Amino acid sequence: MSAEETSGKLMWFLAGVALGAGIALLYAPASGLQTRRYITKKTEQGREALRETGKDLLDRGREYYEKGRKLAEEAGELFDRGRKLVKG
Repeated sequence: MSAEETSGKLMWFLAGVALGAGIALLYAPASGLQTRRYITKKTEQGREALRETGKDLLDRGREYYEKGRKLAEEAGELFDRGRKLVKG
C-alpha cells in the first residue's frame, strides 16, 4: 500500500470518527457523561490508529531509503566497472 493510499484511508477514517462523534452527540440516548466517555474512547482509538499508521509509514520510508541507497551503490559500482573496461 502506498503512502498516498494510506494517508487517504486515514483521512476517511478520521472523517468517519468526527462524523460519528457528531451524530452521537445529536442522537445520544445516553447521559452527557456516558456520551463524553464514548467520544473520548473513540478519539483514543483514532489517535492509536493515527500513531500506528505513522509508524508504518516511517518504517516503510526507512525500508525504501535503504533499498534506494543500495541500488545507488550498485549502480555506482557498475558505472566504475564500465569506465575501467572502456579505458582498457
